[in-house]
Amino acid sequence: MDAVFRLDGAKDGVASETSPVIRHRAFRRGHSGLVELWPPVKPAEAADPPAWAPPVEREAADSPSARLAAVIADTIRDWTQRGESLESRGRPIQPGDVMVLVRRRTAFVTELVRALKDRAVPVAGVDRMVLTEQLAVMDLMALCEFLLLPEDDLTLATVLKGPLIGLTEDQLFDLAHGRRGTLWRALVAKAEDDPAYRPARRYLGAQLARTDFLAPYELFAGLLAAPCPADPDGSGRRALLKRLGPDAQDPLDEFLAVCLAFEKTEPPSLQNFLAWLAASEAEIKRELEQGGGRVRIMTVHGSKGLQAPIVFLPDTLGTPTQSPPILWPDEGCAVPLFAARRSQEDALCAEARARANRRRDQEYRRLLYVALTRAEDRLYVCGYQGRKEPSDACWYKLVEAAMGEIGVPHPFDFSALCPDGWSGEGWRLADPQTAVPKPDGAGAGRVLTAQEAPPWLTAAAPEEPEPSRPLTPSRPDGDEPAMRSPLGEDDGARFKRGLLIHRLMQTLPDLPPDAREAAARRYLARPGHELTAERQDEIASETMRVLTDPRFARLFGPNSRAEVEVVGLVTGRALSGRVDRLVIEDDAVWIVDYKTNRPPPVRAEDVPPVYVRQMEAYRAALRAIYPDKAVRCVLLWTDTPALMELPE
Repeated sequence: MDAVFRLDGAKDGVASETSPVIRHRAFRRGHSGLVELWPPVKPAEAADPPAWAPPVEREAADSPSARLAAVIADTIRDWTQRGESLESRGRPIQPGDVMVLVRRRTAFVTELVRALKDRAVPVAGVDRMVLTEQLAVMDLMALCEFLLLPEDDLTLATVLKGPLIGLTEDQLFDLAHGRRGTLWRALVAKAEDDPAYRPARRYLGAQLARTDFLAPYELFAGLLAAPCPADPDGSGRRALLKRLGPDAQDPLDEFLAVCLAFEKTEPPSLQNFLAWLAASEAEIKRELEQGGGRVRIMTVHGSKGLQAPIVFLPDTLGTPTQSPPILWPDEGCAVPLFAARRSQEDALCAEARARANRRRDQEYRRLLYVALTRAEDRLYVCGYQGRKEPSDACWYKLVEAAMGEIGVPHPFDFSALCPDGWSGEGWRLADPQTAVPKPDGAGAGRVLTAQEAPPWLTAAAPEEPEPSRPLTPSRPDGDEPAMRSPLGEDDGARFKRGLLIHRLMQTLPDLPPDAREAAARRYLARPGHELTAERQDEIASETMRVLTDPRFARLFGPNSRAEVEVVGLVTGRALSGRVDRLVIEDDAVWIVDYKTNRPPPVRAEDVPPVYVRQMEAYRAALRAIYPDKAVRCVLLWTDTPALMELPE
């Protein structure tokens, strides 16, 4: 780097007048280092086709940037597969050790990400993306625009041809040509007769039914997780990736993250979300300070303050050529200058433009200084060019001039590594490892490559720990016993009577004995109950018969409580229930539970097992609370009414 900025064409803007010579002193003495200047990628010579040859064969267009991206991706994959050693760390190279720096986010970035993913090299993706310009996101937005307005024929046609449904051109033409009404109505009618259109009809109909009831994140997450007509055995995400390639993975993940962020601040409606997303022109900026075991691709400007063991500089043959349209002269003239054409510029404009161009070129060289100082162990300088020869002021030429002084000529042949490779003469500068390596711990654990599935992916799901849900005795796990229909000949009178008796049994014991019957008759006489006088008298008499029976007086005495919550652990399961009535005496605890079965059993042996288990759970919980008292369980059948004690 010192050799680069000793050049007269490189030091302007980097070296200061007080320190014209840039000199660095390495603090990692004895550690290996490597700088390689690869030969540039030039356009391949295309053979002229024969005269009058018909254009019937598809010929792949040559792209120097795509060829360079393929070689870089193959190089990184070769390192990780061979276990190439990073000598200063004493471990193999990992994808997270590599950082690729570019001047601008051009098509090369997309090509490199695609090349790395095609070769299963973990890559963190680009550091910035405009979400609404990603094809996968545009497909999801088109589907949701149809869900909001099914009469939009053009949007529906886009969805039908899209990766989620995948109709062919002929199928879409047969559906749309000669139709009457909207395309959606034509699809509904066509699906009745043609099985080829039924998956699309069912899929879109199911999504229409869900649209008004789901927030954006739930809707989109469901679309990506559920099967679709284009991939009935997979998922919507897999269908998008099959059509659009692995580049669609990052936009889909970022899109779901944007959905969650939207729901935190806005009403979660689909119409509001689409309008918000379109107006925001959301640009996702991801922080790539830590590689996370993946290759990082970012701009030189965004890499300030970061370093990596291995750095690639693939964008080195271009130079900035654009001048500012508005020129600002010296302080003596406060008026901005504008010349529509260079031929119309006067001397003042030309002088101002020269100063602006110099400041632009100085910033260009300062970015080169930043780029060269990001590498800790290895630096690879490479580039691609068009038909036009690069400028002598470009980064590549500056590094080449410096390597000519301190480097060694080295032949490179990438054709054996990559089918798109090339060969040529470059430069190499290397220092051996003489110091003891300093392990950083990055290679201590096992590194999973993209080809290796993590163990949890194929492992069976563990059993859910108990309790999977609280044990609620009033909502038993078994089947409830059959009951007499409330819509029988009595028009539900028995069912209503059971509920009223239950309510009276709960509240009347809290009143003085001489006030209970009057309170019961006032309650039953309420117009909302719609009871005849005869029915009121019958229910009141039967309820009072139970409350005044001396055999059960203790159950409704001052030591009793209604609707008592019971929480505890029973045979390792959490119990959460409510006892209809609980009586606590000196020597016993009584549990009373109301049942509305019609007709009720006559003998305790005929009680449904589900009720027996319910009372057993209550008894076990109460015994844990009162270990020195007997726990007695009683069922109150409200249809008769009658009380039945369950034996031990």
